[in-house]
Amino acid sequence: MTARTPKLTVVKTDGTKEPYLHTKVIGSIANALGAVGKPDITAAQELAEAVTFFLYRNATNRAISTSEILSVIEAVLAGTGFEEAAVALSEHHFERKLKRCRIEVVRGRHSGLSDADNLYTDHSEQTRSRWNKSRIVEYLVTKHHLHRPIARTVASMVEEKVFNMGLPVVPAGLVKQLVLNDAAAVLRAQNQLQTA
Repeated sequence: MTARTPKLTVVKTDGTKEPYLHTKVIGSIANALGAVGKPDITAAQELAEAVTFFLYRNATNRAISTSEILSVIEAVLAGTGFEEAAVALSEHHFERKLKRCRIEVVRGRHSGLSDADNLYTDHSEQTRSRWNKSRIVEYLVTKHHLHRPIARTVASMVEEKVFNMGLPVVPAGLVKQLVLNDAAAVLRAQNQLQTA
């Protein structure tokens, strides 16, 4: 890749676009290697170089989907003797998609213990929707004017917390509180870095 090579754009599953980040590929590969008990940041960096080189060399319209990037990462891992890491990465990706499909966010009034059962049964005063991390991003960008990369970071933090709860139904109020708390934490950390 030369200095004049146009940058790649990543098309997310929700249709939004963001610049390609080589560091995200390093992180994905490092996580996959760690998942199979072979943590090696040097190998992750070298393999990520191969992925980035391949993507820049073969991208025809300079826009590439996240699923295409995942496929290239898996192929590089499998082709360099890290088949178990390729499988772990694929399973991790599939597991997250499955969790997103299984979690519902419920809007409605939930003020007491008697309302807890209604989360699962009562549909009269509630609006249900599938978990969608992109909604958090859009909320933070449009309502709070956060930069999209920061909003994506916050949304990922919230998603991880929701996944770790293991609840099939999550009240929207809880999601909003997690979003506000994590956004405040990220902004506080950003301010501390700028003043240091």
